[in-house]
Amino acid sequence: MLLLLVAVGLAGYSLWMLARAVIGHGVEEVDSGSDRVSALASAVAYGVLCATAVAVLAGAGAESGTTEKATGGVLGWPGGTVLVAIAGGIVIGVGLYQVYKGVTKKFLEEADTGRMSEDLVRGYTALGVFGYVARAGVFVVVGFGLIRAAVEFDPQKAVGLDGALHELANSSYGPLLLWVIAVGLAGFALYSFADARYHRV
Repeated sequence: MLLLLVAVGLAGYSLWMLARAVIGHGVEEVDSGSDRVSALASAVAYGVLCATAVAVLAGAGAESGTTEKATGGVLGWPGGTVLVAIAGGIVIGVGLYQVYKGVTKKFLEEADTGRMSEDLVRGYTALGVFGYVARAGVFVVVGFGLIRAAVEFDPQKAVGLDGALHELANSSYGPLLLWVIAVGLAGFALYSFADARYHRV
């Protein structure tokens, strides 16, 4: 049930980013070409994550032997490894843009800072920088994971996403990466709450 809710949320966010890429932010903002490209890349990245969640749901009741037969889902398609590697590169690119947006504080251009006190602006800025940089870490980890899956793919050793996460958790660096993902998502969630209150629409 939780994974289903996550899949629905990812689908909604992906569609929202796609809409922003097509029609823009709104009447109070001017959309540059880079803004639209970034929104489109985000739509693709979240769409990939949504598809992954759906794939896990679809195979949740399958026997372990069916994973090898399916050869890792998309990786088993003709040219699947190339598609997964491209998706990984896109996700990493989105992550790097998140770092740029956070470090340069470009997100402040989308906030109605006129309604904030000076202390609130400082707090909002610090939360935004942390949120964007932390989320970038999530994108980079996911992107490298996709590229690694494409490079090292072997149909005879194919495992599902649940198996991959289990292996990651049991590796020497796995718990640290899982903590990075968790903290990154939590950090951006906090920023998103503040952004919902002060974002210009």
